[in-house]
Amino acid sequence: MAKKSSINKNERRRKLVDQYAERRAALKETAADQKQPAEVRFAARLKLAELPRNSSKTRIRNRCEITGRSRGYYRKLKLCRNQLRELASQGMIPGMVKSSW
Repeated sequence: MAKKSSINKNERRRKLVDQYAERRAALKETAADQKQPAEVRFAARLKLAELPRNSSKTRIRNRCEITGRSRGYYRKLKLCRNQLRELASQGMIPGMVKSSW
Protein backbone atom coordinates (compact mmCIF):
# COMPACT_ATOMS: atom_id res chain seq x y z
CA MET A 1 0.00 0.00 0.00
CA ALA A 2 1.37 3.38 -1.00
CA LYS A 3 1.48 6.27 1.43
CA LYS A 4 -1.84 8.09 1.71
CA SER A 5 -0.07 11.40 1.19
CA SER A 6 1.25 10.26 -2.21
CA ILE A 7 -2.18 9.08 -3.30
CA ASN A 8 -3.83 12.33 -2.13
CA LYS A 9 -1.15 14.45 -3.80
CA ASN A 10 -1.81 12.67 -7.08
CA GLU A 11 -5.56 13.24 -6.73
CA ARG A 12 -4.98 16.97 -6.14
CA ARG A 13 -2.89 17.04 -9.32
CA ARG A 14 -5.71 15.37 -11.28
CA LYS A 15 -8.16 18.04 -10.08
CA LEU A 16 -5.76 20.85 -11.03
CA VAL A 17 -5.23 19.36 -14.49
CA ASP A 18 -9.00 19.29 -15.05
CA GLN A 19 -9.39 22.82 -13.72
CA TYR A 20 -6.71 24.38 -15.93
CA ALA A 21 -7.04 22.17 -19.05
CA GLU A 22 -8.89 24.67 -21.25
CA ARG A 23 -6.74 27.63 -20.23
CA ARG A 24 -3.53 25.65 -20.78
CA ALA A 25 -4.67 24.38 -24.19
CA ALA A 26 -5.57 27.89 -25.37
CA LEU A 27 -2.23 29.33 -24.26
CA LYS A 28 -0.30 26.49 -25.89
CA GLU A 29 -2.19 27.00 -29.14
CA THR A 30 -1.42 30.72 -29.11
CA ALA A 31 2.25 30.13 -28.28
CA ALA A 32 2.66 27.62 -31.12
CA ASP A 33 0.80 29.67 -33.77
CA GLN A 34 3.42 31.03 -36.19
CA LYS A 35 0.92 33.49 -37.67
CA GLN A 36 0.84 35.45 -34.39
CA PRO A 37 3.47 38.16 -33.75
CA ALA A 38 6.44 37.18 -31.60
CA GLU A 39 5.32 39.44 -28.72
CA VAL A 40 1.94 37.72 -28.49
CA ARG A 41 3.50 34.26 -28.54
CA PHE A 42 6.04 35.28 -25.90
CA ALA A 43 3.28 36.71 -23.68
CA ALA A 44 1.38 33.43 -24.00
CA ARG A 45 4.50 31.53 -22.91
CA LEU A 46 4.87 33.78 -19.88
CA LYS A 47 1.22 33.26 -18.88
CA LEU A 48 1.68 29.51 -19.35
CA ALA A 49 4.68 29.62 -16.99
CA GLU A 50 2.56 31.42 -14.36
CA LEU A 51 0.08 28.52 -14.15
CA PRO A 52 0.64 26.03 -11.32
CA ARG A 53 3.17 23.34 -12.16
CA ASN A 54 0.85 20.61 -10.96
CA SER A 55 -1.73 21.68 -13.53
CA SER A 56 0.40 20.02 -16.21
CA LYS A 57 -0.84 16.60 -17.33
CA THR A 58 2.66 15.14 -17.26
CA ARG A 59 2.85 15.56 -13.47
CA ILE A 60 0.16 12.91 -12.92
CA ARG A 61 1.46 9.50 -11.88
CA ASN A 62 -0.49 6.38 -12.82
CA ARG A 63 -1.36 4.45 -9.68
CA CYS A 64 -3.09 1.15 -8.90
CA GLU A 65 -6.77 1.63 -8.05
CA ILE A 66 -6.56 -0.82 -5.14
CA THR A 67 -3.17 -0.30 -3.51
CA GLY A 68 -1.92 3.01 -4.92
CA ARG A 69 1.30 1.37 -6.12
CA SER A 70 2.96 3.36 -8.89
CA ARG A 71 5.30 0.76 -10.38
CA GLY A 72 4.30 -2.18 -12.58
CA TYR A 73 1.07 -0.44 -13.65
CA TYR A 74 -1.19 -1.87 -16.38
CA ARG A 75 -3.12 0.98 -18.03
CA LYS A 76 -5.82 -1.20 -19.51
CA LEU A 77 -6.86 -2.59 -16.13
CA LYS A 78 -5.68 0.30 -13.89
CA LEU A 79 -3.97 -2.24 -11.62
CA CYS A 80 -0.42 -2.97 -10.56
CA ARG A 81 1.13 -6.33 -11.43
CA ASN A 82 0.70 -7.71 -7.90
CA GLN A 83 -3.04 -7.06 -7.76
CA LEU A 84 -3.45 -8.24 -11.34
CA ARG A 85 -1.88 -11.59 -10.46
CA GLU A 86 -3.90 -11.94 -7.27
CA LEU A 87 -7.25 -11.11 -8.89
CA ALA A 88 -6.49 -13.31 -11.91
CA SER A 89 -5.70 -16.25 -9.62
CA GLN A 90 -9.04 -15.75 -7.88
CA GLY A 91 -10.81 -15.66 -11.26
CA MET A 92 -12.02 -12.09 -10.75
CA ILE A 93 -10.79 -10.81 -14.15
CA PRO A 94 -12.91 -12.06 -17.06
CA GLY A 95 -11.02 -13.81 -19.84
CA MET A 96 -7.79 -14.15 -17.90
CA VAL A 97 -6.61 -17.68 -17.19
CA LYS A 98 -3.60 -18.98 -15.36
CA SER A 99 -1.01 -20.16 -17.83
CA SER A 100 1.05 -23.33 -17.47
CA TRP A 101 3.56 -24.88 -19.82
